[in-house]
This record gives sequence, C-alpha cells and structure tokens, in this order.
Amino acid sequence: MSNIDSIINSSPDVSQFAKGYFEYISKLTAQLDTEAISAFVKELESARKDHNTVFFVGNGGSAATASHMANDLAFGSRVHQDPPFRVLSLTDNVAAMTAVANDNGYESLFIRQLKVHYRPGDKLVAISASGNSPNVVTAAEWVKEQGGKVIGLVGFDGGKLRDICDITICIETPKGEYGPVEDVHMMLDHLIYTWIWYRKRKGDI
Repeated sequence: MSNIDSIINSSPDVSQFAKGYFEYISKLTAQLDTEAISAFVKELESARKDHNTVFFVGNGGSAATASHMANDLAFGSRVHQDPPFRVLSLTDNVAAMTAVANDNGYESLFIRQLKVHYRPGDKLVAISASGNSPNVVTAAEWVKEQGGKVIGLVGFDGGKLRDICDITICIETPKGEYGPVEDVHMMLDHLIYTWIWYRKRKGDI
C-alpha cells in the first residue's frame, strides 16, 4: 500500500485528506538533499556565465515541468540577467517532436534534438519520476558521452538516471506515487528561480 492510499483510507473527508497530503509533502521536502540543490543552482549559474545552454526534458507531467522550469529560469526571475540564461525545453516544439517520434521512434525524441542543438559545455536537466523513461535516459547517456553535465530530478528509487547523472535530486516515494514527486519537482523550480531572482535583486549575482 502506498502512502497516498494510507492517507486516503484514514481520511473521512476531503479536508482531512488535504491535511494528510500536505503533511506528506512536507515530510518529503524535509528529506531532500539540500547540498544537491545547491550544486544544481551552481551548475545553472555556471551555464549562464559561460553562455552555455541548459536543456530540459521529460514526459507527461514531467514534460510540463520541463517547460515550466525553462520559462521560469529564462523569464520568471523578473530581472535582467547579464548574460541571460540560455534555456531550451525539448518538450515544446510539437512539429519536431512528432517528426522524430514518427520517423525515428519515441525513444529518439530528445537525443535527435540534442544532436542538432547541443554544444560543448551545455547541460541537461533530465526529469523523470521513475528515472527510467527510455527517451530521457538515452538523452542523458548521450550528453554524458559528450562530456556534458546532467542533472536529474527523479522520484521513487531514482531508476537508471540516478547512476547516470552528475547531480541527482530524488523524491523518494513508493513506486507509482507520481503526484507527490511531480509536486516537489515544481516546488524545486520555484525555490530555484526565487533564489536567483532575490540574489540578482540584491546585486549578489
């Protein structure tokens, strides 16, 4: 039985379920490796200063997170970055995605785009709750082969990505609990861009 099942079964109404759910999310965030989060931010800042591109990939809910993170990093800080962040979510070009999926298979969805856009020094943020999505894993392996850095946002036990990535932030839940993992991934997005915005406003970066 998953933690969510236990919370639902012990909740007589939505109010109690909401309380239990939020308490569970709080527990998950308290267990996060904050040093890994710090290392992630340093990689982002390094990419910005060196004019490198940060690519984001993911499927399903993680594709939405990839798009959201790219948007927030590029524009959500609300202040001018000099140099600006160069970011690209490979989940956003529908024409490219459908062409690659149709012609080369869904597993090639991201690697084919990376082979066009990737340059030495660029970084990849690989988002996958299971850590085992074939197209995300393939993209991460390819970037590593190029000598690039890969940051993984994963869940459950981390899957294959946990051993591939240079930095891994894992939301450790029972397998199949996608919602809480994706919730915390989005919290990480807002934590990071808020920190960058605040530091820039103060003139620290």
